[in-house]
Amino acid sequence: MRAREIMSVPVLTVTPETPVKRVAELLAAKGFTALPVVDGAGRLVGMVGEADVVRGRIPVDPRFRTAAAEDEAPPPRTVGEVMTVPAVSVDAGADVAAVARVMVAHRHRSLPVAAGGRVIGIVTRGDLVRVLARSDADLETDVRRRLAVFGGPGRWSVRVDDGAVRITDRFDDPGDRHIARVLAESVPGVVRAQVRRLEEGSRA
Repeated sequence: MRAREIMSVPVLTVTPETPVKRVAELLAAKGFTALPVVDGAGRLVGMVGEADVVRGRIPVDPRFRTAAAEDEAPPPRTVGEVMTVPAVSVDAGADVAAVARVMVAHRHRSLPVAAGGRVIGIVTRGDLVRVLARSDADLETDVRRRLAVFGGPGRWSVRVDDGAVRITDRFDDPGDRHIARVLAESVPGVVRAQVRRLEEGSRA
């Protein structure tokens, strides 16, 4: 499964000149946690998220303000002053498993998908969760469709339980079973696939 198969498009982006206030409005209205920042040519130059918007923009309650607080610098006004650089991005052909590992390990809530330095999509934690939430019935349908193209509709038996796929092959061909597993595990939402030979006289 590749990033291009689950990424969200089109992507809402901002520029370094965008006011931080505007970013706050967009994040609140759209329910996003971060936005890619692009230059005039559409190239990815940074990311701006909830923490960047909040930092330095919540004033101290006047009742608790000290003399030192009176001399604090004014809050940043543009994205260029608060964005995170460099921005981490992934290729459209990146393995979603690798994308998920990066997101979990580095606590990214979203990763832009770039081609030639330009943003073409974005993968969010929500995208990953939606893939995992696909029903077993939908997964079975997709797996059967892919296997039918490869070996014919009558060759394979397919069962799906909690995203795990069990495939039974009527023929004894290790190479074909390997391909069947690859095809099944490329279906968005499949967590793993096992392929075995149908023993004579047994049922799938």
